Amino acid sequence: MDAEPDGPFDIEHVPVDNDPRKWSPLRKNASLALISSASMIAGLAGSIQNPAVKEMEVDLPATSAQFSWSISMFILVQGLFPLIWSAVSEIKGRKLVYLISLLLFTIGSVVVALSESIGLVIGFRCFQAAGSSAVIAIGAATLADIFDPAERGTKMGIYYIAPLLGPAVGPIFGGALTTGFNWRAIFWFLTVVSGSSFLAFLLLFRDTFRRERSLTYQNALKRRKLVTVRAGTSVIDERPPAAKDVEKGVGVHADAALVQGADSGKLTLMDISPVRPLGLVMRRKNNAVTLFASGLLFAFGFLIPYTSARTLSTHYNYEALKIGLVTLTYGFGHIAGSLLGGRWSDHQLATLKAKNGGVSKPEMRLHSTRIGAIFLPPFTLAFGWICQKHVHVSAICVFLFSCGFLSIWIYSSTLAYIVDANNGRSSTAVACNSAFRGLFAFVAIEIAVPMQDKLGDGWMYTIWAGIMALSGLLIFVVSWKGGKWREQAEALEAKHSEDSE
Repeated sequence: MDAEPDGPFDIEHVPVDNDPRKWSPLRKNASLALISSASMIAGLAGSIQNPAVKEMEVDLPATSAQFSWSISMFILVQGLFPLIWSAVSEIKGRKLVYLISLLLFTIGSVVVALSESIGLVIGFRCFQAAGSSAVIAIGAATLADIFDPAERGTKMGIYYIAPLLGPAVGPIFGGALTTGFNWRAIFWFLTVVSGSSFLAFLLLFRDTFRRERSLTYQNALKRRKLVTVRAGTSVIDERPPAAKDVEKGVGVHADAALVQGADSGKLTLMDISPVRPLGLVMRRKNNAVTLFASGLLFAFGFLIPYTSARTLSTHYNYEALKIGLVTLTYGFGHIAGSLLGGRWSDHQLATLKAKNGGVSKPEMRLHSTRIGAIFLPPFTLAFGWICQKHVHVSAICVFLFSCGFLSIWIYSSTLAYIVDANNGRSSTAVACNSAFRGLFAFVAIEIAVPMQDKLGDGWMYTIWAGIMALSGLLIFVVSWKGGKWREQAEALEAKHSEDSE
């Protein structure tokens, strides 16, 4: 048996065959391009059909409630499935997950394009959602496989542009295809795009997953061997686990001996639960409150382009292409808010860190959300009554841009906080956030049509202005109390870990 390494064990830099971090810059950037293009498909799929609402309802035929059900089910499945894809990728690797998910998406797109009933549309939109969610689940993890922390931030920034571009340009593609052909052309277009991405991954993508560097895999392997020991069927080296996730700077449980002998045992999907991560994150109060607020923000972000498309179709008599052009302003607001909000968030964090003697805390990042939290509710209120009074479309464009800008300004910082506040569990935290936003957006889309038809845009957005005020208040509470909650939870977890040992 090899000598035990001195000092903390760095699982992230365990020697592996064909190390992805030693690939040529060309191969690394080619992998980044493949992943980014696939993530744009996820963004496109969620919004591209919005300009074709009226045409689809007439042709299938379908009611507004049934059509909103197809959208809400898409959001729900896309939000929950990352928990499954993450678990699969930690056992079977990244490439297999990409291929299966893109194949699912392509099949779903073909069937929707051929559908003659809303039932088929709803069912196979769920196929699309399950397929498109994989890149949301493992895209960032794949980049972490390839790039060292020193260059990872820049690459992540490039990667996240694509998911924002998808919703921005989706309505334009949807409107143009519907106007030039019909609504089915939208899904044939998605078929071609996803099919091309599938072939690109099949022929050009090399798997980046190395189980020797996966804490999830190694901890699962350790648990299995421990069960085997208790069953009296084998013997395991009982040296105390000493591992450290250098990137996050926190202690975690892993055994160097198991890593060095990673090939000694093969795990199956039964060894990793996709549900267990929810409990690990949700038992912290600061996480629960932040995820609730983040879910409300994402629900609002998904609802506003959909209800705007209905308003423009019904009250302004706009065709699909014009609807796409108008709602494009909301996507532009998202992109601008993400870029500027991220810079402001980093600036605020650096300023508060300097004032705190060079010590940073995750909650400092939430101070940057105050501008958005203050202005989003009144802008939401104004947008609703502008739509209610059928003001000139230029005013709708201005307020769509503003609402997109302010909502993503807050959302991006809350997402960064969830990652910062969960050292060693960042992928789990992101998967939980995806589940929350899927659930909340599902409810929002389901109630959107009844609220809009019965209350009108004015009162519907008045209610949403109140919900956005609540979301901002919750984030303020976390920025104030979250540090104390987080430290208490960390102390309790450390105590439980000591007791279990």
